[in-house]
Amino acid sequence: MKVVAIGGGTGLSSLLRGIKHLVPEKISDLSAIVTVADNGGSSGRLREEMQIPAPGDIRNCIVALAEDEDILAKVFQYRFKEGEGLKGHSFGNLFLSVLTKITGDFLDAVEITSDILKIKGRIMPSTDQLVDIVAQFTDGAVIKGETQITEYGKKLKGKIKKIWMEPENVSAPEEAVEKIKNADVIILGPGSLFTSIIPNLLVNDIKNAIIESNACVVYICNVMTQYGETDQFTASDHIKALHKVVKKPFIDIAVVNTTAPPDELIRKYMKENAEPVTADIGNISRLGITVYAEDLLDTGSYVRHNPEKLASTLVKIFGKLKGKNAA
Repeated sequence: MKVVAIGGGTGLSSLLRGIKHLVPEKISDLSAIVTVADNGGSSGRLREEMQIPAPGDIRNCIVALAEDEDILAKVFQYRFKEGEGLKGHSFGNLFLSVLTKITGDFLDAVEITSDILKIKGRIMPSTDQLVDIVAQFTDGAVIKGETQITEYGKKLKGKIKKIWMEPENVSAPEEAVEKIKNADVIILGPGSLFTSIIPNLLVNDIKNAIIESNACVVYICNVMTQYGETDQFTASDHIKALHKVVKKPFIDIAVVNTTAPPDELIRKYMKENAEPVTADIGNISRLGITVYAEDLLDTGSYVRHNPEKLASTLVKIFGKLKGKNAA
């Protein structure tokens, strides 16, 4: 299977951490296409000061796909706790930034870093240009920047009505487009709907390649709603939002969690105005989408997908697809 995973944030890196063990037995070719629209934290500072695409999500994905997450991978994730100008930065972000300046090309910097960590696959940004996402809320406010959109959403003055990218006509790396067009399976998510997944689809080259591809498109829905962005969204609401951006139904399979988190964790998240995403399986099926509804939860102090459980579900999907192709 040739697999392309698209997204950003902790969701995509968690997925990659689980499925890298399927290379090369189940996955012959694995690629990840990552958003670079982040403008907060270390990534945002480096982006602003050095005029390079945001490196943070790329760094996390490279480390996740590292053949062995040994001391070198830990070095790349190290975050400085002190030092004027250094505090808050991760070593990996600085390394990618320096390589970009030396080579003059962000794509080369990502490839060299991937080679150093001996990753099991390919990592590419959805664009190597400086971009911002812009959202219009139902109260009429127009907010620019990933971090600013998230913060404005938390004020609960309105919901996201429309989202776009500035500049609008940025290009995607040719290799990313080719990987999508030749894929057997394209995986979207898990991750923040409006700030991790949709920004990739706002790059027209990426969106059009997905539409033109004969790949099976799998969407892994978040397990929790996100305060100020997907409040009260069901699983089918997430899918409808993706279809709205692409302007046509394109998702073939939806993977949804059916297990409720422990009560103490639900209470913790509800204090932050987040709650479990309702797996409205009937509504998803009515959209013509095949549903895999399973226990996907990790055990711990956060409500997240378990990488191994996700990988196990994807193996089932790959098996069904191979069976169909053989028939």
